[in-house]
Amino acid sequence: MALVVFLRGVNVGGHRTFRPTTLAEQLTHLDVVNIGAAGTFVVRRPVTRAQVRAEVARRLPFDAEIVICEGREVVGLLSRNCFADQPVRPDIVRFVSILSERPRSVPSMPMSLPPTGTWLLKILAREGRFVFGVYRRHMKVVGYLGKVDQLFGVPVTTRNWNTINAIAKVLDVAATD
Repeated sequence: MALVVFLRGVNVGGHRTFRPTTLAEQLTHLDVVNIGAAGTFVVRRPVTRAQVRAEVARRLPFDAEIVICEGREVVGLLSRNCFADQPVRPDIVRFVSILSERPRSVPSMPMSLPPTGTWLLKILAREGRFVFGVYRRHMKVVGYLGKVDQLFGVPVTTRNWNTINAIAKVLDVAATD
């Protein structure tokens, strides 16, 4: 099955910038598809994680945390019903954070941040290395997303649920809203 590569903290706020389309072109021998500008790629050719990690790291102009999952793990997210009780509104964003390794700590869930007052970010559930949540479109949310690393004790990288659906489409799986 294919591999999915998530780069952490790239093309954010003008820091650690690169062109994902150029990287995908450099990796055509691995049949790589670029998904958006946040450093998400699908590797469709059979290859080891170690080889993908080495190939990506060698071509990036900076050091980056590289998180690699099997395509079937990401496709499996589509069958989860973690957002069932969450409203679908333009000001609410569904997201998945991918843990770079086994978490050192696991907070009780669901949880809201801030813990009192109007929530800006909710962590709904964790399954394996995936953390599901929603956030409001608000400037302060970036700070709360940064706390997810601290809550689980390992680096995480976060993607919009739409990105997960786009990955599934590349993997030829019927995506869900």
